[in-house]
Formats: sequence, C-alpha cells, structure tokens
Amino acid sequence: MFGMLALVAAALFAGAAFYISFAEQPARLGLDDRAGLVHWKPAYARGYTMQASLAVIGFLFGVAAWWATGEVLWLAGAVVLVTNWPYTLLIIMPVNRELEAIVPDDAGPASRILLTRWGHLHLRRTMLGGLATVLYLWAALT
Repeated sequence: MFGMLALVAAALFAGAAFYISFAEQPARLGLDDRAGLVHWKPAYARGYTMQASLAVIGFLFGVAAWWATGEVLWLAGAVVLVTNWPYTLLIIMPVNRELEAIVPDDAGPASRILLTRWGHLHLRRTMLGGLATVLYLWAALT
C-alpha cells in the first residue's frame, strides 16, 4: 500500500513538472517580457506548494514502503524524489528571488534571461520526478 501511494505521489509530481516544463514554460516564454513575468509569479507560488508537498509525501511513502518490504528501490526512489527540496533551495531559489524582486513594469531582457534560466533549472526537477517514478514503478513490479 505504501509503495503504491509513493508511486502515485511521484507520478503526480513528475506529471506536473512535465506540464510546467513542456507546456506552461514555453507558452510563458511566448509572451512579452512583462506578461511572462506577471504569469510566472502566481504560477510559481502555486506550483511550489503543490510540488513541494508531493515530494515530501512521496518521500515518506517511499521510505515506509522500503521499511515494510526491505526493497532498496523504494528507498532509492524516495531519495531521488526528495532531492528536489535541496535542489530547489540551493540552485533554483536564488533565481526565484531575483524574479520575485522584479516589478512587472521593470521587466525586460534581464527578466527574460532569468525566466529562461528558471525553465532550464526546472527541467532538472522534471527529470528527478521522472526518475523517482521509474524507480518506484520498478520496485512495484519486483
């Protein structure tokens, strides 16, 4: 039971991250600088809350599945999924702070560069979520 819940949480995390990377972010970059920044700010706040929660929930269920079964793939998936926390705090958060500090009327080439950089950094979160999902699926099938 814990493993299936971990798999669901990781898959939801990966799916949301995939949507952001391959649908929302390209659409945002298609907007002008001001509109792109205005769109990013509330979208990031909502996405952060959802993805942070899913990473923690998926981690806890993955650890519980490992504890219950002894299958190390559950633990590996849990570690990969929760790696999103330090990655976000140490690597992405400085870019987030810079973007949040820009007043929409001051948006321009600098904010576009930061939004583009943020998208590349977020893609790595997508990969971590996908890898955790694959590890959990592999554990569920063994």
